[in-house]
Amino acid sequence: MSDKAQEKGATNIPEPLVLPNVKKVIAVLSGKGGVGKSTVTSLLACEFARRGYKVGILDADVTGPSIPKIFGVNKKLEVKNDKLQPAISKLGIKVVSLNLLLPSEDDPVIWRGPMLSKVIKEFWEQVDWGELDYLFIDLPPGTSDVMITVFQSIPVEGAIVVTTPQDLASLIVKKSMKMVKRVKNGKLLGIVENMSYFVCPDNQKEYYIFGASKVEKIAMEYGIEVLAKVPIDPVMVQMADEGKIEEYNKNVFSHVKF
Repeated sequence: MSDKAQEKGATNIPEPLVLPNVKKVIAVLSGKGGVGKSTVTSLLACEFARRGYKVGILDADVTGPSIPKIFGVNKKLEVKNDKLQPAISKLGIKVVSLNLLLPSEDDPVIWRGPMLSKVIKEFWEQVDWGELDYLFIDLPPGTSDVMITVFQSIPVEGAIVVTTPQDLASLIVKKSMKMVKRVKNGKLLGIVENMSYFVCPDNQKEYYIFGASKVEKIAMEYGIEVLAKVPIDPVMVQMADEGKIEEYNKNVFSHVKF
């Protein structure tokens, strides 16, 4: 289908439901898996929560949710007044994830696209989000059903794209960037290069394990800002594994504003 045909079809899509108490919705995405979207989403949420903002996370990676694990949140979600109640992290971040509805966190979700899209819409429309300054959406890899549903059903302020230095990751990430520009109201807020380098604890030198950084070149090509270069940090990995990401104090997003 041509770009013009896609744009013409987009005009027939109904406007997304606006929740007046949720001020800004920001999607975190990447065309490739394994680049650290959930890590970036978590670090951003923690940073903005520390600034005193009311923050939430919608875990849209339905078949591979990891946000509850990262935050150490395991209490099952409850329904009150016909609305699903988010889990609350130590910093007060509201978290909604399918993993908090499953009998066991390692139970697989074997659903086709329409069912995945349906649950994403319900996570937006049927959850009591209350008042939020920022809602971050952790998207699954790829450019298919869930990503399309998010941009069509939720009033997304803009998208943050996550990549790593490898050429393959950069190539696939560009696909998602192009898709954001094609969807209705799609807007790129910036790009984050995760696993950018490693600081050796013995000599404090930076080593580019996955190759030289390419993020500035990509950002220039698409006319967007480089929000951060996130280093490989075993301490951060350990804290995420232990559900203590909110205790990680080396946030590289301290300068970021939306």
